[in-house]
Amino acid sequence: MKEDDIETGSWKAWVLAARPKTLTGAAVPVMIGLSLAWHQMPTALSAHVGTHVLVSVLCLLFAFIMQIDANFINDYFDFMKGNDDETRLGPKRACAMGWIHAHQMRKAILLVTVLACLVGLPLVFFGGWSMVLVGLLCVLFCFLYTTHLSYLGLGDVLVLLFFGVVPVCIPYYIIRGDVSFTVVMASVACGLVIDTLLMINNYRDIDNDTRAGKRTLCVRVGKSRSRLIYLLLGIVACAIGVVFLANGYLWAFVLPFVYLAIHVRTYFHMVEIDHGRELNIILGETARNMFIYGLLVSIGILIS
Repeated sequence: MKEDDIETGSWKAWVLAARPKTLTGAAVPVMIGLSLAWHQMPTALSAHVGTHVLVSVLCLLFAFIMQIDANFINDYFDFMKGNDDETRLGPKRACAMGWIHAHQMRKAILLVTVLACLVGLPLVFFGGWSMVLVGLLCVLFCFLYTTHLSYLGLGDVLVLLFFGVVPVCIPYYIIRGDVSFTVVMASVACGLVIDTLLMINNYRDIDNDTRAGKRTLCVRVGKSRSRLIYLLLGIVACAIGVVFLANGYLWAFVLPFVYLAIHVRTYFHMVEIDHGRELNIILGETARNMFIYGLLVSIGILIS
C-alpha cells in the first residue's frame, strides 16, 4: 500500500490508522489466557462449551477493538501536540499525513470507543458487574496513556497491566471463576514480551521524545541500557515459564525457547542498526517474535 496512493478519508487511510500489525499485541495475551482456561476446564463444564466459545470470541473482539481505539487516540493526540512532524522516524501517521482530518478522527474515536463498550458489555452476564469496572479502566487508560502517562515514562507499566495481567487473567477468570498463581505469572511473562515492542518503539524515538519532553524509560536510561532491557525482557519472560514446568505444562515451558533464540537474534540485529529509520525493521521483527511467543505458549499449554 503506497503512501502516494492514499486519498483523504479513504478505506486505505483508515486501515493504516488502525495499524493492523499491532493487533497481534491484542491477540497474544487473550490467546494465552483462553488456552489456560480451556485446558484446565473441568469435564463437568463441557456442556457449556458454547458459552465458553462465545466468551472467547467476545474477549478477542473487545481486545481488537480497544487496540484500534488506542491507535486512533495515539494518532490524534500526538498530531494535536505536534509530535508527528517531519522528524518522525516511525511509520507515518494518518492525521499528520493528512490522510484523515482531525474532526474525522475524533468521530472515529467516539464510535470505536462505544463499539468496544457494546462488545464488552455482554461479558457482565458471564463475569459479573466487575467486568464493567475492568472495561472502564481499559477505556480510561487508553486515553491517559497517550495524553499523559507516556510522557511520564509509565508506558511500560501500562503494557504489563493492560497487555499482560488484564487480558490474560480476565478471560481465564470469566470462564473458570478464579485466577491461579500460574495464570498470574503467565500474564506477567506475556506483558514482558509485549513490552519489547514498546521498548524498540521508544528506543527508535529517543531523540524525538527528548525534544517533545516525553520521559520514556528509554529516554531515562539511555540507549545502551535500553538495548539491555530489551534483551532481558525476553529472557526473563522465558525464565518465568518455569511455573509452567512446575504445574505440568512441559511444552509451554520448552517451546518458548524457540522464541528466545529468535529474540536474541533480533537483539543483535538491533545493535547492528543502532539508530535511524531502519530500526522499523526491528519493530517488525519484534512484532513477529511477540506473536511467535504467544502461539508457542498457547500450543504448549494445549498439548501438555
